[in-house]
Amino acid sequence: MSQTFRELLKTIGSGVHTGKDLSRSEAAVATRQMLLKEATPAQIGAFLIAHRIKRPSPEELAGMLDIYDELGPRLEIDHLPFDKPVVIFGNPYDGRTRTVPVTPITTLMLVASGVPVVLHGGGIMPTKYGVPLVTLWQGLGVDFTQQDLAQTQQFLEKTGLAFIYIPNHFPLADHLVPYRDQIGKRPPIATMELMWLPCTGNIHPISGYVHPPTEERFLKTFALKGISYFTSIKGLEGSCDLSCSRTAIIGFGHAGESPYFERFLLDPREYGFKPTDVILESTEQAIALMQGLIQGQDNELKDAAILNGGFYLWRCGVSEDLKTGFEQAEVMLKEGKLAEKLKEISSLG
Repeated sequence: MSQTFRELLKTIGSGVHTGKDLSRSEAAVATRQMLLKEATPAQIGAFLIAHRIKRPSPEELAGMLDIYDELGPRLEIDHLPFDKPVVIFGNPYDGRTRTVPVTPITTLMLVASGVPVVLHGGGIMPTKYGVPLVTLWQGLGVDFTQQDLAQTQQFLEKTGLAFIYIPNHFPLADHLVPYRDQIGKRPPIATMELMWLPCTGNIHPISGYVHPPTEERFLKTFALKGISYFTSIKGLEGSCDLSCSRTAIIGFGHAGESPYFERFLLDPREYGFKPTDVILESTEQAIALMQGLIQGQDNELKDAAILNGGFYLWRCGVSEDLKTGFEQAEVMLKEGKLAEKLKEISSLG
């Protein structure tokens, strides 16, 4: 048993009157001891549920990220043959259960337009046990679960796309996954994962969330980590996917000498999109819908694909305005650009 960890656990677990937040360095120590199994299973479980009840502070999240940066996998991006920042999507690791995702289609649109993308996550995971991104990519013919880190680096350099698969690339973090099921709740690690950046340099973090306080933690944690250029998305099921059925609440972090945060609202109805989201019936249904769109067929997922693809083409500097972004996304679908890119990617995967 770690006596150091025991004292940190007492700090956050003493209740509303005497409990306190950890400092950034203390949170880093606690995270390190959990990842390296220096804390006992009882201590780790108690810490995760106590932290969940208390809610993590930005300083604690920054400390957790510090250790993920130190112990986790890192991709080299400085020498990539792309002139756009590397987009890093932060989606919940436990997947989707209610709505069909379009993240793979958005990703294909970006990489086909010269915007490199890094994804990260694991397999089917508590507490939702939803459809994870890696499974959707497998259905499209790209199996990221078979790549080691060196292969992932090479894949990024050749295609503009990489997937950090936690069971392979960060087993220290993967061993904490069963605790999510055992405590029955997403621990603060799940919030931190939305901001985790497995590379540094010319990057564009995009983090999804459900509850407004989470976005506030994004802003403060990114500031502590020295990151001023980012995008926050109140997306479907906490993902980075915009909803067709409601006004999207989006945040833009602007870099420069005087960094600032800007709120942006996007009503899909103003651009003629149908105000409905496609209900997820099965993994097979989601993959079939995505495959159809990629091959140039129209189906009920088309509006979501164009809405998201067009928005991200604009936000990532490919399109000069939103309307042009939507037009470009539709053309890419019609002209088979995504099918071409997917064929290239799958042939190398």
